[in-house]
Amino acid sequence: MSKLWFLENVNLFKILCPHKYADYKDAHNFNGYPKNDYIYFEEDASSTVYLIDKGKVKLGYYTKDGNEVVKAILCKGELFGEKAILGEDKRNEFAQSIDNKTTICPIGVDTLHDLMKDNQTFTLKIYKFISFRIQKLERRLQLLLFKDAKTRLLDFLDELCEDYGICCEKTGKMKAEHPYTQKDIANLLGTSRPTLNLLMNELKEEGVIDFKGKQLLFLKKTA
Repeated sequence: MSKLWFLENVNLFKILCPHKYADYKDAHNFNGYPKNDYIYFEEDASSTVYLIDKGKVKLGYYTKDGNEVVKAILCKGELFGEKAILGEDKRNEFAQSIDNKTTICPIGVDTLHDLMKDNQTFTLKIYKFISFRIQKLERRLQLLLFKDAKTRLLDFLDELCEDYGICCEKTGKMKAEHPYTQKDIANLLGTSRPTLNLLMNELKEEGVIDFKGKQLLFLKKTA
């Protein structure tokens, strides 16, 4: 089963987006962001949660040396800024549109708490989502700090297989069609595109994967 349970099984837009509710519909708007625009910066007040309606959003932070560290790249249907729900006062990351037509559904924390008040099942799913997101980000940061580029790539391929993988009827192997560009993946792995290309081709030659564009075929276990 896909780990993207918050996309496929919960469908946050159906039960969370305020424009679905009569009490909030008239006062609610979607916000559009062109490529490279920031939704928020580090140290901004943390009072809003965001749902991605269209496009992609990059989450990250800058080190003291000014180097960018990419924590996550999120796509349609995903939630971010969720630590505001837990009482975060200021952002410890930035959020930036990396698509030409990114559309965001902003939800004030007070509004979200109102929506959660009378729906215990939904509240538990929101907290489960936050826990899952934190665990995933912590794992990725540990990989960036302590593992080499090939190990980071193999771990990322495991995530793609779990999140997007389905069984190929022709081969019986797992295949996945994912939303990430090569630049996205290189950013997430903290490496360059030439290095990523080299490693992907190396895994292809070793018979671990085959790929074309955003389609992946998993020929062997990557770990």
